[in-house]
Amino acid sequence: MEIIRASKLGFCFGVEEAIQTVNSIIKNNNNKKTYVLGMLVHNEKVISDFEKKGVIFIDEQDIDSISNNSIVIVRAHGATKNIYEKLSKKELIVYDTACVFVKKSRELVEEKTKEGYKIIVLGDVLHPEIKGIISFGKDIEIYENIDSFKTKFKNIYKKYFMIFQTTFNNDEYDLIVNFINNNYDNIEIKKTICGATYERQKSVKELSSKVDVLLVVGGKKSSNTKKLYDISKKINKNTYLITELNDLDKKVLKNAKSIGITAGASTPKESIEEIENKIKSIKFEEEE
Repeated sequence: MEIIRASKLGFCFGVEEAIQTVNSIIKNNNNKKTYVLGMLVHNEKVISDFEKKGVIFIDEQDIDSISNNSIVIVRAHGATKNIYEKLSKKELIVYDTACVFVKKSRELVEEKTKEGYKIIVLGDVLHPEIKGIISFGKDIEIYENIDSFKTKFKNIYKKYFMIFQTTFNNDEYDLIVNFINNNYDNIEIKKTICGATYERQKSVKELSSKVDVLLVVGGKKSSNTKKLYDISKKINKNTYLITELNDLDKKVLKNAKSIGITAGASTPKESIEEIENKIKSIKFEEEE
């Protein structure tokens, strides 16, 4: 049985930077209480490891319960404008680990709104990144994919500006750009998909066609991990999304000569290595 890793997988630089920031804060916090608003990144193991180090994860609506002089960390997905304003009014030590791509999208929304554009965002309206980004504009239109855009978009404004969730499916992006270019002349498009997202999606497309089984390792709430799964599933029906090997019926590996592994941008290398090692140790009983 051959195990093949995708050429690009695991932590992106934004996640790595956020985790390094928190570790540095823990090391130098002088016994101050340290809070993170929401999940720092969408990976249960990362959160559990930080909780063991004393980090407290709370919902954004519970900010008022944080005592003065505490350390508060804004998650890698960013937060809403209202949350940032609340934080600035309290006596807290605030660290913002929002990804640079998320920050750039926020800046674009503010800038283009001031220039008179109607903002369109392609992404998941329930995702914290999108909730945060749209809070920096006014009456922003949100579409999940090309189908919802085609169905619901009403071209009633003079000029539009379109951006994308940083983990948006790159193939879907190409379809939308082609459709808009062929049908509209008043929509300006800015590709705000993270470079690491593109690399991981490209890598999983290449790998999924070469292996018998493809395992996508990542957190249950991770948007980019789910995108990797969706892309691979269209190419290889034997694609499975797991957080650990126990999530998988090992029978699906029994006759596989090759197993591909990729991982979301918030998946630690330890999780990838652990799954690889467990696969290598599996002993299948011979059928009688």
